[in-house]
Amino acid sequence: MALRLFRDMPAGCPFWHPLSLLATWGGVGLARLAPGTWGSAAALPPAAAIAWLAGPWGLGAAALVLFAAGVPAAEWIGRSGEHDARAIVVDEVAGQWLALVPVCHESWYYLPAFLLFRIADIAKPWPASWIDRRVHSGFGVMLDDAVAGLYAALAVAGVRLAVG
Repeated sequence: MALRLFRDMPAGCPFWHPLSLLATWGGVGLARLAPGTWGSAAALPPAAAIAWLAGPWGLGAAALVLFAAGVPAAEWIGRSGEHDARAIVVDEVAGQWLALVPVCHESWYYLPAFLLFRIADIAKPWPASWIDRRVHSGFGVMLDDAVAGLYAALAVAGVRLAVG
């Protein structure tokens, strides 16, 4: 039996549809093992490029634009019957970008920001947990990760201040 590294797209969502490509971040979300973690990792190179070109304000603005674009993409995948399908990772990308804003020019903080975001995304501190349970839409899928990204941004900014 062959080991399959990638899962199939949710029913009724063709891979090459622009909203599918955005929701899965070009297919990263189809990883069988830890798609959210892979999505967060795939967010790092474009975040570094955006930060280099436009600084923290540009990265923050890009996260907001991606958040807005991610809402209909998450809705598109959600129409398959899965509210927050594992294939949707655009929410992790936007949340990870938010987590990197305070340290976007300091690449040595990317690993702590990545880890802090993954912890916040998995633990879902309030109000992210409430949003995850109660807001069943593309907006909800995106919003709980944005909250996790803001928590991680505060935490990594605190680490940066503590380290000096």
